[in-house]
Amino acid sequence: MGQSTAAAPTHIGTRQRRVVLYSHDTFGLGHLRRSRALASALTQSGVAASAIILTGSPVAGRFTFPESVDHVRLPGVKKLADGSYVSQAPGEDIEATTALRAGLIQSTVAQYEPDLLIVDKESTGFRGELLPTLEMLNRSGKTRIVLGLRDVLDEPEVLAAEWERKGSIAATEAFYDEIWVYGVKSVYDPTAGLPLSDAARARMFWTGYLRREIIDHAEVPDTPYVLVTPGGGGDGRAMVDLVLQAYEKDPTLAPHAVLVYGPFLSGDTRDAFEARVAALNGRVVATGFDSRIESLFAGAEGVVSMGGYNTFCEVLSFDKRAVIVPRTKPRLEQWIRANRAEELGLVRNLDQFRDGLTPQSMIAAIRALPGQNRPSEAGADGLLDGLDVVIDRARHLMSRRVSDAAE
Repeated sequence: MGQSTAAAPTHIGTRQRRVVLYSHDTFGLGHLRRSRALASALTQSGVAASAIILTGSPVAGRFTFPESVDHVRLPGVKKLADGSYVSQAPGEDIEATTALRAGLIQSTVAQYEPDLLIVDKESTGFRGELLPTLEMLNRSGKTRIVLGLRDVLDEPEVLAAEWERKGSIAATEAFYDEIWVYGVKSVYDPTAGLPLSDAARARMFWTGYLRREIIDHAEVPDTPYVLVTPGGGGDGRAMVDLVLQAYEKDPTLAPHAVLVYGPFLSGDTRDAFEARVAALNGRVVATGFDSRIESLFAGAEGVVSMGGYNTFCEVLSFDKRAVIVPRTKPRLEQWIRANRAEELGLVRNLDQFRDGLTPQSMIAAIRALPGQNRPSEAGADGLLDGLDVVIDRARHLMSRRVSDAAE
């Protein structure tokens, strides 16, 4: 963590508000980017004076954070093909790494004394690492706790089994003051099938999607381009390969493409892609991880992506025609989102079950992009109230903290 500028705690009624956001980030960028958007909105609105993001993302240090937002990097873990986890530190036992992460989380929260803790998706944390902190805060009663859920989690039956296995239902019932769903119920209900009590559902608020803006301006091409982004990139090999095949097989395909690999698409795979990009003689240009991708979204003629939550928010926020190529493993999350968004007229879903993922289908989808409706033509602007609702709910919860403590 960088040097903190937060003031030392003062009287509960006068001190400045503080927020901690927990983002386990064992893989990908989604949780960290969502937490950064929330922290930025809460501090820039003045609802919180400062915020700390607890994250396991190995690329957290490559992002720019507002002056009043800091981050603590938790020891990293990585997911293996069989679904198990190992420490990123060679030779380190996963149990020891989890214990170290749990201790860092608890000590940071204890010293920082936040008014509000926002937990992203995992109500018990990675391998239950958040439970000691939740129990500590429950005993003190001084910090309001929120569980934040993206718009789609997984198939209801699969999700119910996962939450039962992790103890997520019990933790949600016992520790959380509110549940925020960063979506719209009429689009999709991620909690369908979860055996949450009526009391827990009464504490649930649908915020709408989280609007994105350009945080750091970056130069973009001055000629028309399609932005191709697999998000973090760790599972984006098939989509990138398909796009490159489309440009290789059709020398007249336009607009040209700007490909952002993502930080987790690397090694021999990326080297092979780089050779293919070079052979296209400028019709496709590629770059690695770009934390300023919002500028590329804003300047694009259209977008080809896998349709993760953050990318979907950017497609809506910058009103971009989009072709979504969702993954279907290990979760159906992206496919569910893309399928529902296509039904609403917001995007084009290149569905492997319906369309087949071939160079010809990708060529046709890119060529059809200029004729697609923009998301705004399907009412996307009415879906993007998420940050405003989060600010209002946070203000309400933290004001309750002060009044309750004074009683």
